[in-house]
Amino acid sequence: QVQLVESGGGLVQPGGSLRLSCAASGFTFSTCIMSWYRQTPGKERELVATITSVGITTNYLDSVKGRFTISRDNTKNTVYLQMNSLKPEDTAVYYCKATGTSRSVWFQHWGQGTQVTVSS
Repeated sequence: QVQLVESGGGLVQPGGSLRLSCAASGFTFSTCIMSWYRQTPGKERELVATITSVGITTNYLDSVKGRFTISRDNTKNTVYLQMNSLKPEDTAVYYCKATGTSRSVWFQHWGQGTQVTVSS
């Protein structure tokens, strides 16, 4: 059974930090590209950060560059998003996504999301 379970969200003051985790099971995590997305009510889901299967290449949304860091531990089947210097506009539900192939067929798996609220 495929599962992606996010954790680590919560309420934080502006300027604070949070670390999101996404634990994967039921598929070959180490061969997947992993991504973090976020979504606010009434808006489309936007790509925040991506990391390749062995963690060599990362990409970020311009507005989070220098503040967020995506990383992964393939021994724990987990991807992380370290978020520093948080701003109110970072408030959203954050989702992780796995993109990979199985028997030459591409797949995508999504987590259920974790709420991040940045407010004083």
